[in-house]
Amino acid sequence: MENLFTGSKNRFLQALARSAPGATTLRVWLHRWRGVHIGKNVWIGYDAIIETSSPQLVTLEDGASVGIRATIIAHFRELNGVHIEAGAVIGAGAMILPNVTVGRGAVVTAGSVVTHSVEAMTLVQGNPAKAVARIGVPMTLDLPIKEFSKHLKPIRTQRDSS
Repeated sequence: MENLFTGSKNRFLQALARSAPGATTLRVWLHRWRGVHIGKNVWIGYDAIIETSSPQLVTLEDGASVGIRATIIAHFRELNGVHIEAGAVIGAGAMILPNVTVGRGAVVTAGSVVTHSVEAMTLVQGNPAKAVARIGVPMTLDLPIKEFSKHLKPIRTQRDSS
């Protein structure tokens, strides 16, 4: 439970972080100051919202990326938080709901709504987000998207084969 001072501080720093420059510097520092657990080489896009009430419930491991206007909501009754593992990528406008782990190297596509945990090296999309491909090569800032796409292995469902 937050008090008036803590709540005000979190919301003020969140507002600053949303529009501040520095996806790997100032934004990261502001969210750390709020209490978000952030590893090394994390990228946080413009206007991202990372848990306003209980930032300490969010972990962004080394090399994780949170896209422009993505939203991470970590608090609810269970208070298990949200864990974004190393090298995971959250696409622009995606929403991550409470009690979710996004596995190492996983990719959540733009606009997806994640309601359940995502396995490592898996690409998910949709509302609710569903696994659509296994990732062969982790997505990084220096890897061309065409190269990343070449190494995706589609996940077939029974509906696909009928």
